[in-house]
Amino acid sequence: MRLMIIGSLRGQLSEATRIAMDRGAKVLHAETIDDAMKALRTGRGADLLMVEATLNIADLVARLDHERICVPIVACGVQNDARAAVAAIRAGAKEYIPLPPDPELIAAVLAAVADDGHALIFRDDAMAGVVKLAEQIAPSEASVLITGESGTGKEVLARYVHQKSNRADKPFISINCAAIPEALLESELFGHEKGAFTGAVARRVGKFEEANGGTLLLDEISEMDIRLQAKLLRAIQERMIDRVGSNRPVQVDIRILATSNRNLAEAVREGSFREDLFYRLNVVNLKLPALRDRPADILALADHFGGKYAEANGLPNRPLSDDARRQLTLSRWPGNVRELENTIHRAVLLGTGDVIGVDALRMPDGSRLDAMIGAHEDTIVGQAAQAAEAATRSFVGRTVADVERELILDTLDHCLGNRTHAANILGISIRTLRNKLHLYSDEGFTIPQPGESRVAAR
Repeated sequence: MRLMIIGSLRGQLSEATRIAMDRGAKVLHAETIDDAMKALRTGRGADLLMVEATLNIADLVARLDHERICVPIVACGVQNDARAAVAAIRAGAKEYIPLPPDPELIAAVLAAVADDGHALIFRDDAMAGVVKLAEQIAPSEASVLITGESGTGKEVLARYVHQKSNRADKPFISINCAAIPEALLESELFGHEKGAFTGAVARRVGKFEEANGGTLLLDEISEMDIRLQAKLLRAIQERMIDRVGSNRPVQVDIRILATSNRNLAEAVREGSFREDLFYRLNVVNLKLPALRDRPADILALADHFGGKYAEANGLPNRPLSDDARRQLTLSRWPGNVRELENTIHRAVLLGTGDVIGVDALRMPDGSRLDAMIGAHEDTIVGQAAQAAEAATRSFVGRTVADVERELILDTLDHCLGNRTHAANILGISIRTLRNKLHLYSDEGFTIPQPGESRVAAR
């Protein structure tokens, strides 16, 4: 946890610094907003800014936005300064901490920032296997590619790998390659010199330098433009980067993690992703299963989110009813953990009574979850019925001999011409099968040989 305190260290704010350090935070001090911006530009990053409310917080927020530096702000001020507290929150501060500081309040703020929803919750064996592999490779220096559908928790797993690595006490820096415009992503990654482009008001280090000594997560790496991939490949191979507008290389010591919700091997075949970069990143692949494929995790995550949002909204932590728990496990969760989290958040707010019932499980449009599940099941049943009807109709007007011949040849094709396997599946003797095949061959039908399919035999 990296905390930057902006303002005077005299008196009460210095006490807040001491409390934060006692809670394990690494504290950096900046007297003014200008000093803070200089420190952030030079890679002395922070996970949280604690700012005196008397400073111009609106100006700080605007400057951070202009230079695309994303870090939450907590304002601090004397207890009776209600006007300053309101102004700070309106300016963009996440919280307001009254001074003199309360140790428990500061500890809670630090814990909230450190956690930030990154708890790794799992019960299912499918997920346990992935976590076990993650723990096994975490102490290494190998690059890791984490794949899975959107919302499965790829960044959460990446943070877990970092926490279990030998770099756990060093920075964990994440950059979403899909969220930053292509023209700015190079500067965000590698930094820039003053005047390198319009808006480059000062030298600024990029994420590679900010992560020096620690771990850099390249989130949604598949969305990076292929021209920038070449520079990224060099940086990963040589651990050397060039800031935009500079010809003097900078050495970095980092471990690379990357995530993708797309099939990168397919992207390589399509030409949208460099093959050499793919193999450089994919030393170890951690593939996260979809939530529907790890059903034991659904209720564990639901209980976790229920407690989290009850506390966040000042509500009692109520259990889910048996019917609600059953409905949760029946859902397909196309949005995965992210969709489940939002559903439970709504349920905590909408639920009435001592337990959270089925009525509180609603979709964003207000429809009930059980209604959506019923529609999904009706669709599946309908599709199965249509398929069965189509199969039945395909037999109408055909002789038993025709249907038998097609069944035998399809089974032989499935077994790549292996007569013994085909006979076992059909439940007939190998001799009967051979006699049938001789008959079909005489009638002009193509018979696959061992190791062949019917297409190859033609």
